[in-house]
Amino acid sequence: MKKTLYAVGSFALPMVAMAAVTDVNGLFNLVRNVLNAVIPIIISLAIVVFIWGVFKYVASGDSEKKEEGRNLMIWGIIAIFVMVSVWGLVNILIQTFGFNNQNIQDSQIPNLPTTRSF
Repeated sequence: MKKTLYAVGSFALPMVAMAAVTDVNGLFNLVRNVLNAVIPIIISLAIVVFIWGVFKYVASGDSEKKEEGRNLMIWGIIAIFVMVSVWGLVNILIQTFGFNNQNIQDSQIPNLPTTRSF
């Protein structure tokens, strides 16, 4: 386990020091694109869990199965509420401090100093 952790750390360390990454805006865009693709999938899974809980609650006659369906509905609602609330809070912070996608894309990270070659 330690060897794997050391190997991953040794490959990730230059990225942390920004020695291996030359296009930081590209890295930010990659992370943003991955998150934009994953978040709707997670919200959809929470909705599916809620609907599955409703189905189990309505279709079952046993009180134990109804309790299981009720728990799935509650956890589905909690998951949807938390994800949408965090999404809303992030949007409030973005609007409050004046960040938007245009500012992020237009920002230029300065290049590292270089030496002249003769």
